[in-house]
Amino acid sequence: MSLTTGPAAPQAAAVDKSPHGGGGTGRDRRGNRSLSKHNLTGWLFSTPFLVLFGVFMLFPIVATLLMSFTDFGARNVTRPLEAEFVGLDNYTRLFQDDKFLKALFNTGYFVVVGVPATIVLGLLAAILLNNGIHRARTLFRVGFYAPVVTTIVAVAVVWRFVLDPSDGLIVSLATEVGLTAPDFLGSETWAMPSLITMAVWRNLGTVMVLCIAGLQAIPADVREAARLDGAGAWQELRGITVPLLRPTLLYATVITTIGYLNVFEEPFVMTQGGPSDSTLTVSLDMYREGFNFFHMGYASAMAYVLFVVIMGITVLQLRLLKDNTR
Repeated sequence: MSLTTGPAAPQAAAVDKSPHGGGGTGRDRRGNRSLSKHNLTGWLFSTPFLVLFGVFMLFPIVATLLMSFTDFGARNVTRPLEAEFVGLDNYTRLFQDDKFLKALFNTGYFVVVGVPATIVLGLLAAILLNNGIHRARTLFRVGFYAPVVTTIVAVAVVWRFVLDPSDGLIVSLATEVGLTAPDFLGSETWAMPSLITMAVWRNLGTVMVLCIAGLQAIPADVREAARLDGAGAWQELRGITVPLLRPTLLYATVITTIGYLNVFEEPFVMTQGGPSDSTLTVSLDMYREGFNFFHMGYASAMAYVLFVVIMGITVLQLRLLKDNTR
């Protein structure tokens, strides 16, 4: 007993008095200082972005929200604090404004028709370029994607030539076969379908690129197994391609829907919202109210109604994406 309590006790005391805990605390402190230094470095590198984001994004967003509750107009540009607070009057007026309601309907029409057409045609183009076309594949990919990166002015020039009621390409072809082509951009019946056609042609390249990436990620042995089991092209498309591409297709649907809800360039360049407001969209109506008539508060309320609609639809689509890709 004396052997264990004699020399061992000082050793135990030495162990107890050793700076093990203090050394760990020192290392923790050095680690915390290093982490703080890294955080500070990260914030310093992020500062230019944060400044630009705050000045050009966050401040306008907050200012627009505040403006939507006022009668802010041209007279308040130099004296913004003199704008009168009107509460929810701008939002109430919106849903009593026949022009805004028509713009909302036209935007919904554009989305309901344009999004499925863009997704389906983009998927078909991707399947053909991934499986069916072997020669000059890169050339076709560039050709389909070129409208996406082409400016709307150039696109408008091409489509005005195609749809021109006097000597356009479609009119000339129709005349050759003895038919009469309608005035596509001057008719209330044909103006919106014409713009949707142009938008689909212009944007299907984005869906095509996304779907090609998704198709190339599908394991080849899955397709081979299906073919060995006797699956045809349609069965392979419905049973393998579309289910495995579901995340890609839903992502493409989300970004296409957001883009079409914000549709502005097509009606602005091609029809100016006419004829008889048949191609007037929410974004174009908002632009007119804000920059033509200087009803800034009213236009800001339009912007936030559109924002809420976009957020609601996006959340529903993302829930659908989450529920179907587990």
